[in-house]
Amino acid sequence: MKFEAITIKDIARALGLSVSTVSKALRGSHEISEETKKHVLAYAAEHNYKPNPIAQSLKRGRSKSIGVIVCNIDNNFFSAVINGIESVARQKDYNVIITQSQESYEREIANSEHLSSRSVDGLIISLSAETKRVDHLIKLHDKGLPMVLFDRITDEIATHKVIADNFKGAYEATRHLLEQGFRRVAHITSSGSLSITLERLDGYKKALADAGLAVDEQYIKFCPHGGMLPDETRQALTELLEMPNRPDAIFTASDRLSTTTLSLLRKMKIEVPDQIALVGFTNSISADIFHPSLTSVVQPAKEMGQAATDLLIQLIEAKRPVTEFQKLVLDTQLQIRDSSQRR
Repeated sequence: MKFEAITIKDIARALGLSVSTVSKALRGSHEISEETKKHVLAYAAEHNYKPNPIAQSLKRGRSKSIGVIVCNIDNNFFSAVINGIESVARQKDYNVIITQSQESYEREIANSEHLSSRSVDGLIISLSAETKRVDHLIKLHDKGLPMVLFDRITDEIATHKVIADNFKGAYEATRHLLEQGFRRVAHITSSGSLSITLERLDGYKKALADAGLAVDEQYIKFCPHGGMLPDETRQALTELLEMPNRPDAIFTASDRLSTTTLSLLRKMKIEVPDQIALVGFTNSISADIFHPSLTSVVQPAKEMGQAATDLLIQLIEAKRPVTEFQKLVLDTQLQIRDSSQRR
C-alpha cells in the first residue's frame, strides 16, 4: 500500500478555500484573517500535513540536504564523524543523507551519482580503499556541486579538506614502541593508494630512522580493503609471524585493523605485550576494556565531522565563488594502555 501524504490542494478542497489562501495561511501571512489561519492550521495538524521538501527546494533553489559518503558506518571512527556532521547540520537546519562505499570504487561512483541526482546541496566524502581515480568527483565538482573531503583525501580537487595529523600519530605510536625497548616493529596498514596510508607510513618510517633503525619492507603489510575483509588482516599477521625474525611489536594503521589484530593474537594464544606488543589507530570506546587494554592513536573524529560540515555549509551559502580553500589538520592523541608496555 502506498502512503499518500496530504497536500495543500487536499486541505483547500476539504475547507472550500483556494490553494493560494491555504498556502498563505500555513506561512502565517498577514493577508489572511486570524480565524482562517486557525482553521487551516488545525486541519493541517489533525491530518499530519508536512510541507513537501522537494517543492520547497525547487522554490528556494536548495534542498537543505547534505550527502555523505563513508566506507562503512560500523567503523568507530566514521560513526563518530557522522555524529559530528549531524550535530552541525541539525543546528543549521540541514538534513543528512548517509551512504556507504564498503571500500568499493564502483559503489562510491554509484553513491555520488545517486546523491547528486537527489539534488543534495553539497557532498562530504572520505574516499574508498579502492579509489585511485577521482574523475567522478571532479565531474560533479566542475558542475558546481560543493564538496568537502575528509580523512581520505585527494589533491586533485580544489576544495576544503579536513584530516587528522596522521604523520604525528604514527610517529608517536612507533616511537612509543621503540622507547619501550621493542626493535622489530612491524606495520599493518590499508591500501597503498590512500592518503592516510602514505601519511601514517611516513610517520612510522621517520620514527625508525630517528632511532637509527633501518626500514625492513618485509615488516610492512598492506591490506587493500583496510581489513574490512577479515582474511586480509589474518594473512598479513600470519606472514609476519612466520618470518624467521618475527616482529616483537606491531603498529596497526586503522580502527578495524587494530581491533582485529588484537583479537587474532588472542585466538593464536600469543601474549600481548609479552610476546608481541601492539599499538593501533582506534576510536573504539572499548579500547579500555579490551584484554589487554589497547594503546591507541585517537583521532578527533567528531570534531572532524563538525569542521567538514561547517566548511561545506559555508561553500553552499557563499554569495560569491570561493577560490581559497583550507586544509584543516586536527591533532591526534596517543593513549597509552597495557598492550604496548613492557612488564
